Amino acid sequence: MTASFVYSAVRTAFGRHGGALAGVRPDDLAATVISALMEKTPQLEPGRVDEVVFGNSNGAGEDSRNVGRMGALLAGLPVSVPANTVNRLCGSSLDAAMIASRAVETGDADLVLAGGVESMSRSPWVLPRPQKPYSTRDETLVSTTLGWRHTNPRFPQEWTVSLGECNEQLQEKFGISRERQDEFALRSHRLASQAWDEGFYEPLTTSVDGVDLRRDEAIRAGSTAEKLASLKPAFRPDGTITAGNASPLSDGASALLIGSERAADLIGAQPLARIAGRGAAALEPQLFGYAPVGAAERALSAAGISWSDVGAVELNEAFAVQSLACIDAWDIDPDIVNVRGGAIAIGHPLGASGGRVLGTLAHVLRERGERWGVAAICIGVGQGLAVVLEAL
Repeated sequence: MTASFVYSAVRTAFGRHGGALAGVRPDDLAATVISALMEKTPQLEPGRVDEVVFGNSNGAGEDSRNVGRMGALLAGLPVSVPANTVNRLCGSSLDAAMIASRAVETGDADLVLAGGVESMSRSPWVLPRPQKPYSTRDETLVSTTLGWRHTNPRFPQEWTVSLGECNEQLQEKFGISRERQDEFALRSHRLASQAWDEGFYEPLTTSVDGVDLRRDEAIRAGSTAEKLASLKPAFRPDGTITAGNASPLSDGASALLIGSERAADLIGAQPLARIAGRGAAALEPQLFGYAPVGAAERALSAAGISWSDVGAVELNEAFAVQSLACIDAWDIDPDIVNVRGGAIAIGHPLGASGGRVLGTLAHVLRERGERWGVAAICIGVGQGLAVVLEAL
């Protein structure tokens, strides 16, 4: 077994649902970040990429089932470079990076381009196929943007509630107040805005042809505690979750170069960080927001370290309540989590978010001079993923 490393990372700025990126196809977004990653490593010959592994949560529309292959071809990679698309919902691109790292560590590849994409704005409506020809029944169009669709009636009803209701149940279970959630959301906007102002995200992002989007579109630098407190609950009349303390529907793409130690000669650059541990966990579907707890513990165990060694955490903020539940369970200093903002401000294009948190973590570790970091993400239907990075 050899080691695997993160060499480079790039993403688009993330657009709001129906916003600046809504006119861009997901396969074109994928091609954008693949091209940008190759431009960042001009010494690398495109044909030396052993494989492309891309994450995508939808796949039902212009993603065309295998958006990794579509994006690679549109980006001009040689037709000889194979490509795959993986779907683990919100964790798809982190899963893609984990798959890439395993391929490197087992010797199946020296260099894998991993990432993910989602256009939630362009997610299609779908119809069930008629049970018999010439049906006279009416059918209902179902949006594929987010959540359950065509649910199997054999599933227990408590598993198939909305994502928001799942997190209201987490709020009840752990007693996390509306005030704490709003405070966490406000911090996310403040830190994300500050990160862009200070130029942190400039080298990590790429422009999209024909789109004037210079920073993440959902960031609200002028948000205040009073504004957040005035928002109505979104899922229960007496609930705590609002549009202000949950991540917005988003569009975007992310990509990373993951390779062996030998890949440094191909790329012409030294790696940012070593992938030191991976972890996956699962629990009851309605408790999905808490699944990163177990995933991170497994990743830390695989890396041979503990939370006391960790200097930075990138935790995807699907909802403030589930993020706080995880931070509380880990019993870590909240100030080391998402120091450059999180998904509540930046956005959460499902298939792209895992690549964003992993790429951000590698650069945060370098910026802060920390050795160990954890990237973690919760996944609908009761799963979580985590990766431990060791900065070099």
